[in-house]
Amino acid sequence: MKRTTIKDVARELNVSISSVSRAFNDKYDIRKETRELILRTAEEMGYIPNPIAKKLGQSKTFNVGVVVPEFVNEFYAEVIIAIQEVFLSKGYQVLVMQSDENPDLELKNVKTLIHNMVDGLIIAPTTESNNMDYYLKQVKNDYPIVFMSRVEQSVPASKVLFNNQKWSFFATEHLISQGYKKIYHLAGHKNLCVSNERIKGFRKALNKHKIAKENYKIIETGLLAKEGIEVIEDLIYQHDLPDAFYCENDLVAMGAIKKLKDNGYRVPEDIAVIGFTETRMAELVTPQLSSVKQPTFEMGKSAAKLLIKQIENDSFEQETIVLNGELNIRKSSIRSEK
Repeated sequence: MKRTTIKDVARELNVSISSVSRAFNDKYDIRKETRELILRTAEEMGYIPNPIAKKLGQSKTFNVGVVVPEFVNEFYAEVIIAIQEVFLSKGYQVLVMQSDENPDLELKNVKTLIHNMVDGLIIAPTTESNNMDYYLKQVKNDYPIVFMSRVEQSVPASKVLFNNQKWSFFATEHLISQGYKKIYHLAGHKNLCVSNERIKGFRKALNKHKIAKENYKIIETGLLAKEGIEVIEDLIYQHDLPDAFYCENDLVAMGAIKKLKDNGYRVPEDIAVIGFTETRMAELVTPQLSSVKQPTFEMGKSAAKLLIKQIENDSFEQETIVLNGELNIRKSSIRSEK
C-alpha cells in the first residue's frame, strides 16, 4: 500500500509543498480557509504526518529512554507506570528496554536509545554493571541522565535512591523485638550496592541489640525465589536453621517460605520470615508476608521530573533524592509460641 505524502496533498490542491507544511505546522502566514482546506483534503486522502521528520526539525525528539535490569519483580513495572504518567502529561513518549541483569545488554540498550536521539535517559543499572564510566562521560557532556535505585550515593549525577540501610535496620530490629535470637540474612549479590546497604542496616541493628556473632549469618543468595529455595534446602540439609530469616526481597522470602513449608516447618511458629520491596503477593501468600514497602510510584515520578528538568533547562544542578519507606508487619514475622 502506497503511503500518501505531503507532495501528494500539494499536487491534489495545486499548491506548494511549503504551503501544505505551513498548514500542518499551524504557521501564522497562511490563511485560515486555506489551512482548513489542506487539512481536510489531507485527511480525506489518508495522509498521516511523519512524527520523526517533524521532530528532526526541532531541537528535541520528545522521546525519552528508560533502561531497567529486569521485569521479573513488579517493582520496576510500577516505577515505569509512574515514569510514563509524568512524561505523557508533558507530551513525551517513553521507550523502555530491559537488560536481563546483563551489563553488556544494558550498555547496548543505552547506546541504541542514544543513537535513536532520545532526549534523555533514566537508568537502573544491572547487578554487575561496569558501564558507569561510559554513562558519566555522557553526563559530563551535558547529556541528560538520571540514575535510579541501584547506584551509590557518591555517583556524580542526578539520582533517586531508597534509604535501604535505614529500613533494613528497622526490619531486623522488628525481628529482634519479637524475641528471635538467631537471625540469618539471605542477602542479594555482594556487588549490588543496595544489597550492601541492607547488610549494613542488618549489622547495625544486631550491634545495637548486642546479638552475638554466632547467632547470625549473612548468606549471599540472590534476587530470585528459586535462589531462596536453594539456600533453604542447603541449610535444612546441614541442620542449620535459625529462628528467623530476613530476606533481600519478597521473591527470596516467598521461596524460603515455600521450601520451609514443604519440609514441615511452620511459619512463623517454627521459623519467622520477613521480606523487602513489598510485592502485591505479600498479602496473598500464606502466611501473609511482612515486608518493607518501597515508594515505587514516587521513585518513578521523582526520576521523571528530574529528567524533565535537565531536558528543559540549559543549566541545572545535579540532585539526589533519597526516599523513605514503610514497614508492614504481617503474620510471617510475628512471634508465636511453638
